[in-house]
Amino acid sequence: MASFARYLRFVAGVAIFFLMIASSVPAAAQQPSRVDPTASAVHEQQLLKELDRIQGRVSIPDRRSGVLEQPAGRDWRYFHSVTLRWIGGIAILGMLAVLVIFYLMRGMVRIEGGRSGRTIVRFSGFERFVHWMTATCFIILAISGLNITFGRPLLLPVIGHEAFSAWSQWAKYAHNYLSFPFTIGVILIFLMWIGGNIPNKVDAEWLKEGGGIVGHSHPPAYRFNAGQKAIYWIVVLGGGAVAVTGYQLMFPFYVTGIEGMQLAQIVHAVVGVLFVAVMLAHIYIGTIGMEGAFEAMGEGTVDLNWAKEHHSLWLEEESARRGVNTAHHHPSSTPAE
Repeated sequence: MASFARYLRFVAGVAIFFLMIASSVPAAAQQPSRVDPTASAVHEQQLLKELDRIQGRVSIPDRRSGVLEQPAGRDWRYFHSVTLRWIGGIAILGMLAVLVIFYLMRGMVRIEGGRSGRTIVRFSGFERFVHWMTATCFIILAISGLNITFGRPLLLPVIGHEAFSAWSQWAKYAHNYLSFPFTIGVILIFLMWIGGNIPNKVDAEWLKEGGGIVGHSHPPAYRFNAGQKAIYWIVVLGGGAVAVTGYQLMFPFYVTGIEGMQLAQIVHAVVGVLFVAVMLAHIYIGTIGMEGAFEAMGEGTVDLNWAKEHHSLWLEEESARRGVNTAHHHPSSTPAE
């Protein structure tokens, strides 16, 4: 009887021992796993919905570089591959179409009084150097930047993969390094010409009369008319915007995360294509759109009759400062400068 009692105590002790072990196992381990790598519960959309992003592990100090995918990235990709192409195409091709139509209807704006044979200095050598440095950098930046958006669908089928790859690599180098002299040029332009580009009442009258481009009137203007002032502020503000956002893209994640990088790229791209469209109009007016306009930046001087028709108030100021009478002149008169 005593041995039987000892047997029962042994069995009970073993049972209690296993019961304690079973109760110590976590409940999650007793249940079948709910994560199935092949099930829809862990598909990409579900992860993005629950975690707001898909992020991996990285060994570098910047943990933000471990973001593999996040919802805003898809919106950015659609903008870059679809929306931006529409914006750029409409802005640039639309501006080209307007300029061609305008030229066919209006032609070159001629100096109505003819050339006088006398000239006056309009821009100094330093001013022209800054202008052409900035303009040259801008043209290369514009071409290399447009290659990012339009190069693959337009240029790649024409020149092939190998040539397109080499061209894109050098375009990237040019885009990065020429951004520095371009930025310096924008700053110098801002400082050089800020005094003459503050809007005033004369600009309102100039706009009302079409600025001498629409129609044949020649409203008075100081050194810079309302149209040139608009170009000035577009260069300063637009150039500043593409410079700031461009340096954010060139040196990523120093001041912002992935969302900020995407926003910087959107601003950089939109301002860039609109900048190109506006500069096409500026180039048109300064070359085939107006007789005598290119000489201002090409040679630094303009004909007195051109100055009288387009910047009469500036000519009066310069004549008074130099002590030169421009009311009557003969083609063989000596130059004003």
